[in-house]
Amino acid sequence: MGWNNLSESVCQIACSLAVVGDRWTLLIMRELSIGINRFDELQAQTGMSSHLLSTRLKRMEKDGLIEQRAYSDKPRRHEYLATKKGKELDAVLLVLRAWGLRWKLSSLGEEPCIDMLYKATGETMDAAWQIPPGGPPFTFDDIDASMHPAFVEERAAKSAAFQIKKKKTSNAT
Repeated sequence: MGWNNLSESVCQIACSLAVVGDRWTLLIMRELSIGINRFDELQAQTGMSSHLLSTRLKRMEKDGLIEQRAYSDKPRRHEYLATKKGKELDAVLLVLRAWGLRWKLSSLGEEPCIDMLYKATGETMDAAWQIPPGGPPFTFDDIDASMHPAFVEERAAKSAAFQIKKKKTSNAT
């Protein structure tokens, strides 16, 4: 079965992968979950080319994960917001975060790049934390979060590098 035919399968995993089966989609959803929702900001933090980001955003909108909202008329600019369907991917991101923490997949080791507290109980959301059963679907709206200084620094460096590259590109044209 080819990649384009996954959505035709009766398997829910295959159909889900047809929507979110690449790293870019989940990175975009991560950014939206922490309040980064404008094209340049998304591009800076993900490292995607403008063409690839534009293509992914259009596909995500078509798949109902995001919606765009105009924030400027002159020039026409949009921001991107997760829909209810998109927000339900927060649980997937949470599982990936926990897996990465358990296997120390970051230079921070077991220390999370974002400290999370579950608002309902005040519990720290570590690698072993589980979404409580029986409630509404989990979203990052259910947490209080703070970024590790190393993650803040990494994100600032990405933004600065993006702005320098953008300036060089605009000066060259």
